[in-house]
Amino acid sequence: MLRSLDIRDMLIIDRLELAFRPGLNVLTGETGAGKSILLDSLGFVLGWRGRADLVRTGAAQGEVVAVFELPAGHPAREVLAEAGLEAGDELILRRVNSAEGRKTAWVNDRRVSGEVLRALSDTLVELHGQQDDRGLLNPRGHRQLLDAFGGLDAQLDAVRAAWRARSRADRAVAEAEAQLAALRAEEDFLRHAVAEMTALAPEPGEEAELDARRRTMQAAERIREDIARAHAALGTGEGAEGRMGDALRWLEGAADRAEGLLEAPLAALSRALIELGEAVQGVEDCLEALDFDPGALETTEERLFAIRALARKHGVLPDDLGRLAEDLQTRLTALDAGEGDLAGLRRAAETARAAFDTAAAALSEARRAAAVRLDAAMAGELAPLKMERAIFSTGIAEAEPGPEGRDAVAFTVATNPGAPAGPLNRIASGGELSRFLLALKVCLVRGASSLTLIFDEIDRGVGGATADAVGRRLAALAGSAQVLVVTHSPQVAAQGDHHWRVEKRVEGDVTLSTVTPLDAAARVDEIARMMSGDTVTDAARAAARALLSS
Repeated sequence: MLRSLDIRDMLIIDRLELAFRPGLNVLTGETGAGKSILLDSLGFVLGWRGRADLVRTGAAQGEVVAVFELPAGHPAREVLAEAGLEAGDELILRRVNSAEGRKTAWVNDRRVSGEVLRALSDTLVELHGQQDDRGLLNPRGHRQLLDAFGGLDAQLDAVRAAWRARSRADRAVAEAEAQLAALRAEEDFLRHAVAEMTALAPEPGEEAELDARRRTMQAAERIREDIARAHAALGTGEGAEGRMGDALRWLEGAADRAEGLLEAPLAALSRALIELGEAVQGVEDCLEALDFDPGALETTEERLFAIRALARKHGVLPDDLGRLAEDLQTRLTALDAGEGDLAGLRRAAETARAAFDTAAAALSEARRAAAVRLDAAMAGELAPLKMERAIFSTGIAEAEPGPEGRDAVAFTVATNPGAPAGPLNRIASGGELSRFLLALKVCLVRGASSLTLIFDEIDRGVGGATADAVGRRLAALAGSAQVLVVTHSPQVAAQGDHHWRVEKRVEGDVTLSTVTPLDAAARVDEIARMMSGDTVTDAARAAARALLSS
């Protein structure tokens, strides 16, 4: 329940504090007095998207604070929990709009986003404004209204999930078909390329290795003769190693008689022989490496040129041929397995479509049952609104499948016996539309006692006994929920449990709007003004008292 609304510096309101109560709360006043500003301000603090120029001229910022009672189990508590906010028995919403247009919001003194405010507002307030019947005229919204009346959230969720699964399965089939078609278009190329790659089987780094080996073999013939001469000059026999060995033996034979003079030369010669042996071994290893079969050069060049030609053919580096071969093989494997995979995807899509059909059929059946209940409920609501002869009918026809099933829902009415039924905008007058809307909203909000219901001039276009009937229906509705009504109808105002008058005054060059709670005497005067105009006569007051006591 909305307990209070505090407005500061919004449009033509400088400071206003309103304390609302349970039951039917009525706001009346002349056109332009500021009644719509109250609703704009309430919508602002609830995060609704509305007019931008809300700050009063000359003020630095506008501010609105709304306080709601929050009983245990109220759906707003779930929203607060999801936002990480604590919930008590009182919910305080505060929102500030700077003159530059910056908006800042708090919930229980915690900074929040506009999205959190809007999520809370869905659980706190339902507004039925002057243009609300436009939605009633649009058949695209009728299915949603029927689903809300029938409480079909679970069935809707099942259909939406089935539709998503069906859509995913259909996309998978389409993508697989497209991929398979593309692979088939290059099947000859793939099979030839994979066979060519498999036959050559290049390895990473092989091209560089073959190139180095080829250059070594090409140079071998030119340098091997010189290396062989060097080996002969260094080796045993007549070579340096043989000569140094002879010198070492001769010196060792003379060392005993040289009184130690040959020890250093002998040590140096021994070291030199070791180094010389290592050099000879290295030269021998080189000669062995340069000793190749002339046919090996031809074989090496053939493989090297084959690898380079294949790399040029596919526009890759030689070292990337292995990865390309894996990719080509993967695509060929996908082609070979494609028919089997596609058949499996098609079976899965059929299963998903069948699941959707089952869920959609269940939802359609639930909608048909809800339509029967809605038509009966509307008949019960229209009678008290002086439309007992009107017939409201909910039609359901098959439509293209979608995430909300395969039903098209349309409301039709017949306002007179024997008259053909038709769309609301063609059959119903303005006053009848308002009453159809009121009846429909009453049906939709049954059981939603946690909501504060706001009706903005729902009684326009009606008067006399019909307006009285509208007021009595609103009063009955207020027995189970808090209801706020902005009205120009004295019959509706007379049904209120609590009454406020909205007035506009001019102070200097400034226009301000005020809201005054009315006691019993002031209420008589206000209803008399609504009945007679600017001049309130005793007769008008008497009529107002009679209306209030009826």
